[in-house]
Amino acid sequence: MEIEIPARFCGPPDMANGGYLAGRLAALLGGVADVSLRRATPLDRPLLIERFDGGLRLLDGDAVLAEARAAEAPDVELPEPVSLADAATAARSFPRFVGHPVPGCLVCGTERPDGFRIFPGPVPGREEIYAAPWTPDPSLGDETGLVQPEFLWAALDCTGAFAVNEPPRGLALLGRIAARIDERPRVGEPLVVIGWPIAREGRRLEPGTAILTPRGRAVAVARATWVLTNPRRPAEVS
Repeated sequence: MEIEIPARFCGPPDMANGGYLAGRLAALLGGVADVSLRRATPLDRPLLIERFDGGLRLLDGDAVLAEARAAEAPDVELPEPVSLADAATAARSFPRFVGHPVPGCLVCGTERPDGFRIFPGPVPGREEIYAAPWTPDPSLGDETGLVQPEFLWAALDCTGAFAVNEPPRGLALLGRIAARIDERPRVGEPLVVIGWPIAREGRRLEPGTAILTPRGRAVAVARATWVLTNPRRPAEVS
């Protein structure tokens, strides 16, 4: 079996957005999965799926790009919900409107008018929580108007990075993500995306993320591990 990641769904230049890719692989396992990203996944060309007991691998020739395993729901404790109004206020303080490390990212890229444009900022009075509003556009829905699961996985991606790596201690790349989708919202429905820190240890940064309805109900939840690729000393952080 083969899959192909269209160029629109990129994260860093010329590679797939990690959350979107994880969602594509999770769909092949029935939805709930734990996905480890091993190498950059190229765009716009066929890649091989190799199944094994309990999971699958994504291959480019002999190189393993990602591995996904069927899993239990991620172990996360959600913080108190963030209102749509507070998320909108937080997004106005998005710290990377200038100096974005990956401005072409599908999810949080400032140079992507066709992207999700999820720009999380610290919630006033709850600065460890990052939040942003998000209204999925019709291109992200299926024939019934529900948001496709891989786009919910993508939306769960970047907000967590800002929650654990702002101000940045170096470029962080998604290494692992486990997620569950409890409900698929309709396109055009306003949502709130939140991220919060769970753990930081050396180069490993672990956030939780969730997508909420305006009433605070979680429709999707994830726990991720981001890895600093070029850690900086505190004096080098700007």
